[in-house]
Amino acid sequence: MEYHSIGIVGAGAWGTALAESAAMAGREVRLWAYERETVEEINSWHTNRVYLPGVTLSPRLKATARVAEIAGCDLVLLVVPSQFFRSIVSEFAPHLAGKPAIIGTKGLEASGKLMSDVLAEVAPDAIPGVMTGPSFAAEVARGLPTALTIAAPDETLGNTAANTLGSRSLRLYWTDDMRGVQVGGAVKNVIAIASGIVAGRRLGANAEAALITRGFAELMRFGIAMGARPETLSGLSGLGDLILTCSSQQSRNMSLGLALGEGKPLEEILGSRKSVSEGTHSAAAVVARAREMGIEMPICEAVRAVLAGETDIDGAITALLSRPFRAEADYDRLPLAKPHKKRRTAR
Repeated sequence: MEYHSIGIVGAGAWGTALAESAAMAGREVRLWAYERETVEEINSWHTNRVYLPGVTLSPRLKATARVAEIAGCDLVLLVVPSQFFRSIVSEFAPHLAGKPAIIGTKGLEASGKLMSDVLAEVAPDAIPGVMTGPSFAAEVARGLPTALTIAAPDETLGNTAANTLGSRSLRLYWTDDMRGVQVGGAVKNVIAIASGIVAGRRLGANAEAALITRGFAELMRFGIAMGARPETLSGLSGLGDLILTCSSQQSRNMSLGLALGEGKPLEEILGSRKSVSEGTHSAAAVVARAREMGIEMPICEAVRAVLAGETDIDGAITALLSRPFRAEADYDRLPLAKPHKKRRTAR
């Protein structure tokens, strides 16, 4: 089974890339943009130079600024920045009743809520889903091979959405762990800023590997406390997305951290960008939620403090490197497994 038409809310880099991918696969696609000049450019010139430069879009892809045109689609993808998710989705809420609404936004709301929790509040009659994983928008738009996770409450919806949105170059794997796939997408952006800082400070490959590994430990602690399953966090939407985001300057969050590490002021970096670096908004929310749950996340804490201007980068690095030595396994913090007991040998 497949849905016949797809409406995508949000014409940033990721929303445009998903729209282009669906159009290339022969789907009927409508892309909603807030800026009317973006709508005109996509429809007239088949480009979105501000958010997805260098990509020529399919003539099949039609942009609109009218909510009603999206409301008529069989399936809706919600791909707007996390800080605007509540307000924009509220506008579409009356049209989402009984309709699959797949979340493509990564991050936490300032309140610490997952996007699916926000969707449940503002559009309680929508059928929720999440699509996320290791993906750079430009590569998806160009049809390069990509694998993502699609989360839905039941397998029928997940498979139908996967058949509709997937293609030969875009593989989708189903799970019902809605919370788990969102945790990875939120925390990895914060860790990516830290990874960029390490690169910007020229601290070396050893430090980068250590940062990603210990960052993954924080993601796991946080995710388990939020109700995620360990296998989800170890999959595409968790570990996979973390590795991608921390290892390339194509990542907006990693490149922001890189600029910070090189000594550029945060205001200057943000002022030169049109696209949103979600980690700058998620850091405080992730840390606040972790504190509520009693979860230790020193790397995320350091990123939050740097972004808030509470410490400088050298101070944050010194604090992290000055932490006490301890066992690597978090058996006292993460209920994934217990240490193997030494087997008694017969005498």
